[in-house]
Amino acid sequence: MLSNEINQMTQREWRELGFFYDRDDDIKEWRLQGSRAGLRKFATALRNYAAHPCHAALSEHKHLGPYFYLEIGTWSSPEITDHWIAGPLQELQKLADSMDTHLIAASAGDCICLRTLFAPSSSHELVLQVQDDDFDPAAADTACW
Repeated sequence: MLSNEINQMTQREWRELGFFYDRDDDIKEWRLQGSRAGLRKFATALRNYAAHPCHAALSEHKHLGPYFYLEIGTWSSPEITDHWIAGPLQELQKLADSMDTHLIAASAGDCICLRTLFAPSSSHELVLQVQDDDFDPAAADTACW
């Protein structure tokens, strides 16, 4: 019974987040899956993080999602690594704006790659995988079903 309750809680958390994320260490890629509205929630999370002066110090960070392994953080230059998407607050704001611009024109099935735009020398890619409007981010997490 307890594992069923945990799975339901995890599903709720994915739905509140609005998108599903995973990291593929073999190809060094963060993949965020969601509807356009769901992926805009990630842009909103970036904007909200960047709007708070308390996040200005290097290494400040915020964990996202039910498993908390994706972090938004503050760093001296933009970077996408195996644990975070980070940079100066104004660069995180620009990333959020760019995401919104790309998502306006996106259709289900599109993949938007952001490393070149945000942090070209980073070890990891950031991919937004656009799904249909009725996409359920919890359904993408096979561990909670």
